[in-house]
Amino acid sequence: MKDKSKKPKKDFFSATGRRKEAVARVRLLLEGTGKIVVNGRDFTDYFSTIDNIMQVKKPLAVVELDQKIDVAANVRGGGKGGQAGAVSLGISRCLITWNPQLRSSLKREDLLTRDPRAKERKKYGRKGARKRFQWTKR
Repeated sequence: MKDKSKKPKKDFFSATGRRKEAVARVRLLLEGTGKIVVNGRDFTDYFSTIDNIMQVKKPLAVVELDQKIDVAANVRGGGKGGQAGAVSLGISRCLITWNPQLRSSLKREDLLTRDPRAKERKKYGRKGARKRFQWTKR
């Protein structure tokens, strides 16, 4: 009979990250070389701006695992900025499921908080969410 007290060692961890309208399904592969793939492409090709690239790499850099873990992410919806935030949150959540002791260092850098800011809806009788039509006296 098999011993049920020992858990099988997982070689990957997965989590979901969200930002604005973007949703990222992130998979963390433990024995890797630091390769990050987003939607089948290298993340530096997928995210063109340096800000987005740094945002994606930040969770791995904080815990000093950027050359030891591979990341594969599928992202849908939103723009590139929202997608970068979603991938970052997904990577942070994966790291915590793998090693809960990393929580304090990730929390200190504010990488575990889901950014709640989203686009405000347009109201009726207005040009946008808040902008009004120009008032004319005559």
